[in-house]
Amino acid sequence: MRFHGAALDAPVVLRTILGRGLELFPDAPCLATQDGQWSWRELDDLSTAYARNLLALGLVPGDRVASLLPNVGPLFIHYMGTIKAGLVAVPLNYRYTHFEIDHALEVSGANAIVYQDERQGDIDQSALGGALAVKVTNGEGGADGTVPFASLLVPADGLPEPAEPAPDAPAFIFFTSGSTGPAKGVTHTHETLGWLFASAARSLQISPDDIVMAASSCSHAGGFTVTFAAWAEAAMVVGTRVGDPHLQLDLMRTWKPTALLMLPAALFTLERDIHAFAEDFGSLRLVVSGGDKVPEQLEKEFMSKTGLPIDELYGMTEIGISHLNPSSGLVKLGTVGRTCNGYMAEIRDEDGNVLPVGEEGRLWVKFPGTMALYWNRPDATDEVTGDDGWFDTGDVMRADEQGYLTFCGRKKQIIVHDGSNIFPQEVEDALLAHDAVELVGVIGIHDTVHGENVRAYVELRDGVAAPDARDLIAFARERVGYKAPEEIVILDTMPLNATGKVDRVTLKRQAAERHEPA
Repeated sequence: MRFHGAALDAPVVLRTILGRGLELFPDAPCLATQDGQWSWRELDDLSTAYARNLLALGLVPGDRVASLLPNVGPLFIHYMGTIKAGLVAVPLNYRYTHFEIDHALEVSGANAIVYQDERQGDIDQSALGGALAVKVTNGEGGADGTVPFASLLVPADGLPEPAEPAPDAPAFIFFTSGSTGPAKGVTHTHETLGWLFASAARSLQISPDDIVMAASSCSHAGGFTVTFAAWAEAAMVVGTRVGDPHLQLDLMRTWKPTALLMLPAALFTLERDIHAFAEDFGSLRLVVSGGDKVPEQLEKEFMSKTGLPIDELYGMTEIGISHLNPSSGLVKLGTVGRTCNGYMAEIRDEDGNVLPVGEEGRLWVKFPGTMALYWNRPDATDEVTGDDGWFDTGDVMRADEQGYLTFCGRKKQIIVHDGSNIFPQEVEDALLAHDAVELVGVIGIHDTVHGENVRAYVELRDGVAAPDARDLIAFARERVGYKAPEEIVILDTMPLNATGKVDRVTLKRQAAERHEPA
């Protein structure tokens, strides 16, 4: 069965995305972060000056400019400036080590980097970062020719006037989380991003009355897309650094956001914070979460505290937000919702046949905003693109009669035990329902008799009586039967990947190398 979202008229034009806000209320707040606030006029003027100054440094349209910045004002000015200059922005996850920085710089062939001054040590250790011809720091600058970011915000006469980029020109290269292999550079053009923003704005029902809080990293496609979708509809954006619930609560109390976007693990932390009260969430009309499965326990706790459901979404860097529980209408907890505006979706078997309602298969998506390619990886691009523009997500889903999809797991992460398929997320959900469990990562361990056994790595909550492994196994078995783990390893700290998700790749590697913590 094929599922259709409502049609879209046209993509958003990136260079003029601030236009509606400038027309309606140019001097009202457009952006607020912990380091300041900017009106629509100020953000437009500063990003224009920044674009011209970048070109004056010798960069030319098409050059790649990496950024290693948290959700602070300069990140958003940088994004708007690179768009206006026709440069290609290469956002780097702020959690990246210098090894990961080098990988991203090598893959993208970056010509320049803009970074937060507190990351100077990692830039110095980076084999490629320190050698770039253009380095800009959100700090004081340095004797090695590093340019202070603030100096690029000063308007000057005689600077190059940016030319309007072609719709099919590359605009951003985002890196995948690396959950199934080395991170790939997902390349979006001005036009594909315009379609992503148009769909997200319509699907989330954003209006100029909204204040949208992006509490996930805007160096990743989710937070980035929601931010620019909000601006396209003249809605204010509140950006906050990831991993700091106290700062997030302060910003929520100051700005009273109407919409909140967070990853499930971060939302768990915020909701469980002893300083978070129901009234702190009182201004919200919409809470959306995705990027990983939203645990049933989180849904229950959040609804109990706030009275609000979590609208679970599904998306990928390559295709944007393709599925969402509706902002107004029926929210089916445990599903990732229905097909978003402008998208088509099919669930297919391994032979490419479209499956009927209720059967599990791989999700294929078709959308004009699908990525152009993986940067310098035509082989990887060919692996996921089918005929007529269809994209293979690699994720296993099933649909109900109303078109709501349930995420079952990634094909590459399925555990095959005695011939039965076990999805790690289902086992993780069962264990997360235990009061003492903070985080869970489930993987398959090779077994000669059974094919694979289920092993769960668990981080326990502080201040709660610690159960032993046998108790947790029995707890899971009551809920998922034969799918329950045969082994549980208690960790002091759960490894997280660059996007803040439980890092199953690292857990698999630790298991293979027999370096499991005692």
